[in-house]
Amino acid sequence: MRDFRNDTTSLALNTATLGHNLPGYGVGWEPEKIIDACADRGFGAITFWTQEITGRAHALGKYTRSSGLEVCGLCRTPYLTGSEAGSDYDVRKSIELAAEIGAEALTIVTGGTNPQSKGLIDTHIYLIERLQYISQIAKEYEVKLALEPMNPMFGGNRTCLMTVADANNICEKVNSENLGLAIDIYHVWWDTTLEYTLQNMSTKIFGYHLNDWLENTTDMLLDRGMMGDGVADLKSIRRSVENTGYNGYCEVEIFSANKWWRENPGIVLDTIVQRYRNYC
Repeated sequence: MRDFRNDTTSLALNTATLGHNLPGYGVGWEPEKIIDACADRGFGAITFWTQEITGRAHALGKYTRSSGLEVCGLCRTPYLTGSEAGSDYDVRKSIELAAEIGAEALTIVTGGTNPQSKGLIDTHIYLIERLQYISQIAKEYEVKLALEPMNPMFGGNRTCLMTVADANNICEKVNSENLGLAIDIYHVWWDTTLEYTLQNMSTKIFGYHLNDWLENTTDMLLDRGMMGDGVADLKSIRRSVENTGYNGYCEVEIFSANKWWRENPGIVLDTIVQRYRNYC
């Protein structure tokens, strides 16, 4: 297991942690300012959201790399299932953006249960069909796709995959080498079968997301905890993830409307570094 106490080169920032994924939140730092601040603190990489980079992807990718950082991810494709599923055209545009900025992986949040269906089986069948098609498009652009299972409380409208085992099963059926998983602590910390699943998993991990689950969370979407403030066993989860062979970036992704999104971003970034070294 890697030692992070004096090394932040594997630390990455997801810009959602500064409130940049939802309109009206955060203090509105420009991407270049965020990149500079991360570079100054020894971060190794950064993940953007599509709405931040549209029209500027190539220039921002170049600026990021010139600052000594990598673009480890892009969030995200439109939903693939459910009543808010995006079109193939919109999914292709997100893949093109990922290629243009040079992201290591493009995150997929599946979307919820398909309209007029009950349970998950029919939606999973449809998801497999879409992923088989989309993964071929992504291959054309040399883009990896990171399928992210989510906490069961998001079942119905945001996800149809609620365990790593479910997501691995889908990846096995799609059988495309550029389709892997993103493991997010907020979504998997509760799963007592996680260690066993990861030990026996055939799918590669393309992303690992840091945060915490607060004991008395007040909002299922916008009240994630900073690492060390909650009840998740952070080091145990990372050990299980790294035992699969994963040695990539640890990406901090915290949605926190009433706390961290109200803080000065410099303080947030300094706190991330301190918590990463001591708790992750």
